[in-house]
Amino acid sequence: MRSRFSAFAVGDEAYLMATWHPTDRPARLDLDRKVAWVELEVLESTGGSPVHTEGTVRFRAHFVNRRVPGVLDEHSRFVRLDGRWVYAGVVASGR
Repeated sequence: MRSRFSAFAVGDEAYLMATWHPTDRPARLDLDRKVAWVELEVLESTGGSPVHTEGTVRFRAHFVNRRVPGVLDEHSRFVRLDGRWVYAGVVASGR
C-alpha cells in the first residue's frame, strides 16, 4: 500500500499498473498531475504476512487538488500473485 501511494505521489503509472491485479487493472491510467498526494495514514490492515495469500488495508490518503485539500478514504483488497502483492480493488461493503 505504501509503495502504491508513493507511486501515485511521484506519478509512476508503470509501477501502479504492474501492481494492479490483471482482472481489475484498467487498460490505461491517466494521473492528474495537478493532484499532489501528501500523506498516507494506514488505519488498519488484515493479512499480509508471508503466510497469507490476501489481505486488506484501510487507509486515508491526503491530497491537494488545485490548492484545495482533500481526503480519500478506502478499504483496499490485496492478493498475492506470483509471489507479489497486487491491488485487487476495493473491499465490498459487508465483507
